[in-house]
Amino acid sequence: FSVLCSAILSSYLLGERLNLLGKLGCMLSLVGSTVMVIHAPEDEEVTTLDEMSSKLKEPGFLAYAAILLAVCFLLIFYLAPRYGQSNILIYLTICSVIGAFSVSSVKGLGIAIKGFFAGRPVLQHPLTWILVITLVASITTQINYLNKSLDIFNTSLVFPIYYVLFTTIVITTSIILFKEWITMTVVDIIGTVCGFLTIILGVFLLHAFKDMDVSLGNLPQVLQSGQQAPVTRDDKNILIEVDNSSIAPEDKPQVFMIYT
Repeated sequence: FSVLCSAILSSYLLGERLNLLGKLGCMLSLVGSTVMVIHAPEDEEVTTLDEMSSKLKEPGFLAYAAILLAVCFLLIFYLAPRYGQSNILIYLTICSVIGAFSVSSVKGLGIAIKGFFAGRPVLQHPLTWILVITLVASITTQINYLNKSLDIFNTSLVFPIYYVLFTTIVITTSIILFKEWITMTVVDIIGTVCGFLTIILGVFLLHAFKDMDVSLGNLPQVLQSGQQAPVTRDDKNILIEVDNSSIAPEDKPQVFMIYT
């Protein structure tokens, strides 16, 4: 949704032109989001910090969190110093893996805020402060490595790849933490996967071809020019052309041909 809104708002507020492929990408993103919402499982009701704490202490989520932390430390301390400047996936994978902890922390803090306004002693609960520290640390790390990636690589590549990686990690985290897959049928699973793949295709069309001048008016010309084989001498009014492409020595005369 954020990728779609940024593309639409930038076309109106910043004057950036949204070509035909970009509009198709927006439509595909909307269709994919609608399909995912239709087939999305019902969220398990977690209303207290004690219930959230029991979810976080389950062996499946603890093993999943340990794997994410090991991958994150490997990327930060070993792969990033060696390959971060040349491989776009290093920094973006760090941001996406850390995003699993930030999303879980936001979910828990949302429950804590509801409990605070309901008069519950959430400030005395240790999980509240653990979630605050985790959220601050994860967001700081995400911003740091996302900015590094934007400084080195093209924005048109960074945002689509980051969106796909981050969304995949978040969906996986939600499925493992809240066990949403238990209530999903085969149709819902297939629909969710197809909707997600449709969103990926839409985001790809939105960013990969945003610099191309493609519209309904010039679409036949673009297709025709793409089908034609490249011709070296397509201009018959060329006056002078070097007969030999290699550079001739200065002590030898150069040969030119004149076309009429």
